[in-house]
Amino acid sequence: MQETKSRRRLDQILSNYGYCSRSQARVWVQRGLVTVAGEVPKAADVKVAVSDVLIEGEPVECPEGILALLHKPAGYVCSHGTKEGPSVYELLPPRWLKRNPPVTTIGRLDKDTTGVLLVTDVGELVQRWTSPKHKVTKVYEVTVDRDLDPGLVGIFAAGELVLEDEEKACLPATLEIRAPREGWLHLVEGKFHQVKRMFASQGYTVTRLHRRSFGELEAGDLAPGKWRLLPLPSRTTNFSPPCPAAR
Repeated sequence: MQETKSRRRLDQILSNYGYCSRSQARVWVQRGLVTVAGEVPKAADVKVAVSDVLIEGEPVECPEGILALLHKPAGYVCSHGTKEGPSVYELLPPRWLKRNPPVTTIGRLDKDTTGVLLVTDVGELVQRWTSPKHKVTKVYEVTVDRDLDPGLVGIFAAGELVLEDEEKACLPATLEIRAPREGWLHLVEGKFHQVKRMFASQGYTVTRLHRRSFGELEAGDLAPGKWRLLPLPSRTTNFSPPCPAAR
């Protein structure tokens, strides 16, 4: 999203932030639903600062951009218009999908995977937080179909595991074995179905997968299917990831 101090056409603001179309903005203004600096504007094409705009008495929602944490439930897919199942976007406010650009997920989780899923409409943030170069650690709670071999810890940590149909080895990953068939896997990258494929390469089937955290961000007591807004990182720090670099 653009800076709130710059002046833009009012109808463009209403459209870009998902309130209504540019053609509908004229009706909103005529009905007195929009004020600028406390006054009802005379037209929808006047140039104004976003910070001066109130819509039905409320300021524009998240004018600098949206960042939210969704506790993804099982059975939802991270895509639009698919027949594979309901979309995670159905769990978010419809207005967010009408923004320009609309919100998108920061990385994806499989349909049967639960846990922390971040959404934003800031493209630079998506690029920075999903790049392995920035080493944002994601922690997954993993349950498998048989007892875990302690030797897996060294295999995953070595950074030499090459998955099927891949040419490049996975980056080093930390596995904590917390129960005979349960562990926490710490990753700093996000290859396609990576967790399941890593365990499958060693003869295991993942029966449950839950993303516990994305950097320092956790769902906490947030119920599955619910979301909460997060502070948007500063552009002046190039959208620093939500955690220090991985070890």
